[in-house]
Amino acid sequence: MKPLYALSLLVATLPAIAQDVASLTAETKKAVLPVVPKVVNAMQEALADKGVAGAIPVCKEQAPELIKAKRQETGWDIRRVSLKPRNAERGTPDLWEARQLADFNIRAANGEKPETLEKSEVVQIDGKPVFRYVKALPVGDVCLKCHGPADGLDASLKAKLAESYPQDQATGYSKGEIRGALTVKRPL
Repeated sequence: MKPLYALSLLVATLPAIAQDVASLTAETKKAVLPVVPKVVNAMQEALADKGVAGAIPVCKEQAPELIKAKRQETGWDIRRVSLKPRNAERGTPDLWEARQLADFNIRAANGEKPETLEKSEVVQIDGKPVFRYVKALPVGDVCLKCHGPADGLDASLKAKLAESYPQDQATGYSKGEIRGALTVKRPL
């Protein structure tokens, strides 16, 4: 194949690829994003009923169960990740996710609204096409109860967090900062 022909073939397929990514993004968002308000609502209810320390199981157990159910329903790899994970085993980003989170932080610092930050693209993993999607999860008021400045956390809460998450890095946030992201890997 001549290089010029190969280039023209690539340029001709770019609109189709962009359309596919847009379609995959819309489908993925429709399927996965409803999990986020479910977690926030559960957290708000737990805070009201059980207090801050009593709400820890929502993020530790209930949120992963909601995501697990969505993984089983879709067959996609769905996770919550952070550059400062609370649970390193489950929440440490891979290289692609870490790059997106770093980019989100830069974009937010330059004035973009954190709740609008997302990225989707088709990448190659082990020689196979995979659709990747990541959506920023900004810190809201409810998040600050456990993820705010460490010196502002109650001693009993700190003890409960240390017991639940011995490797915890997830404090020191302010409202509106990017706490992490919801991420999806979808084989094509």
